[in-house]
Amino acid sequence: MNQIRGSQSISFGEAPYLISSACVAGSKEAEGPLGKLFDMVNQDDLFGAKTWEEAESTMQKEACVLALGKAHMDAKHVRYLYGGDLLRQGIATSMGVEELQIPMFGLYGACSTSGEALALSAMSVAAGYGEYMLAVTSSHFGSAEKEFRFPLGYASQRPLSASWTVTGSGAFLVGRQKSHVRITGVTVGKIVDYGLKDSQNMGACMAPAAADTILTNLKDFGRSPTSYDRIITGDLGYIGQSILLDFMSKNGHQMRDRHLDCGMKIFDQEKQDTHAGGSGCGCAAVTLSAYILPKIQKGEWKRVLFVPTGALMSTVSYNEGASVPGIAHGIVLEHC
Repeated sequence: MNQIRGSQSISFGEAPYLISSACVAGSKEAEGPLGKLFDMVNQDDLFGAKTWEEAESTMQKEACVLALGKAHMDAKHVRYLYGGDLLRQGIATSMGVEELQIPMFGLYGACSTSGEALALSAMSVAAGYGEYMLAVTSSHFGSAEKEFRFPLGYASQRPLSASWTVTGSGAFLVGRQKSHVRITGVTVGKIVDYGLKDSQNMGACMAPAAADTILTNLKDFGRSPTSYDRIITGDLGYIGQSILLDFMSKNGHQMRDRHLDCGMKIFDQEKQDTHAGGSGCGCAAVTLSAYILPKIQKGEWKRVLFVPTGALMSTVSYNEGASVPGIAHGIVLEHC
């Protein structure tokens, strides 16, 4: 039976499988440490489209088609699709997956959306609401800059605390069909707000939420950091990682030896001008698909806590001087 664990977690009695995944990335990401691991790379970040938004939709569609193709699955067999992006009304998702004609839920958890989508997909399969679910997220540097900061032509100067929105999309097929990776539990995050207002320092805004979810996961499941081969956050970057490790240390947990951050992994800080690291809905998603899942599939890592992190802001809230709350969702991935 599925079990409610502690205050925010669920342990799946019959854990759903993460059957297949696929990722699509842009040119800058292809130049980074994970460049050779992506399923599809396009040196034209417009992906043949006329706008950044259309390009992001194209990435989502391609990622979904590739993930389904790897599992030899037709879209008509997928019960529900959970998807999201960073844009207003989730237009990258709605326009990207339209052709698939899968009943869908549009999500917004900022950069934590891949965790939200995976959690809901796993919960739906475990509850018997369908045999297969598809989770997909995306982000695009061009569309995100235009939405939240300045159009690229403005050539604004970026502070060193700023992260670089990843141009990429990751899609994941979750279901009962056996594979080498299972989603054995989830810890749903809650909104954590320390009053920070600097949208150019999202690592600091999100780190408290990441710490809260990780600490809750450890408490709910009766575990310690050593229970996991890796604890992997989504978008904290170099600044956010430092804050997270301080939070964990003050709460009696040392995890420097097993913590990774997707925003630090996807770019080469010395060779690529990305400042604090990577961010965006695509950051955690493409890193999970290209780098993390293969290690779990091979058994190099037996159990991983995957914690995508999000800064819950909008252009309206920022311009009105509101703080930037954070949220993080924990997904327990295990080799089988």
